[in-house]
Amino acid sequence: QVQLVESGGGSVQAGDSLRLSCAASGRTETTYALAWFRQAPGKEREFVATISWTGSGEHYAGSAKGRFTITTDNTKNKIYLQMNQLEPEDTAVYYCAAGFYTGSSLMSRYDYWGQGTQVTVSS
Repeated sequence: QVQLVESGGGSVQAGDSLRLSCAASGRTETTYALAWFRQAPGKEREFVATISWTGSGEHYAGSAKGRFTITTDNTKNKIYLQMNQLEPEDTAVYYCAAGFYTGSSLMSRYDYWGQGTQVTVSS
């Protein structure tokens, strides 16, 4: 089993930045791909970004490209999402996920999920 715990969410103004963190523990050696998803009120959960523990396979949703950056620190078993130029449309609960298949934007490819951290962006 792998446990994921997100942190770093909060309430910000449009144009601000936030960095989300996800701490992984347990049998992390059984996972290879890490990802961030988000779910806005009344909407389905959607893919944001993915990367492997080695830093390869970096891939972004169109809404995140150019504004968000996903990174990992495999010495600390942490995954980060740097979010710049935040917009009200980025308001959502952000979830960290881990799985075996790199480069995937499909929820079904990820076996482990965190509880989420709320990001609220006001205009």
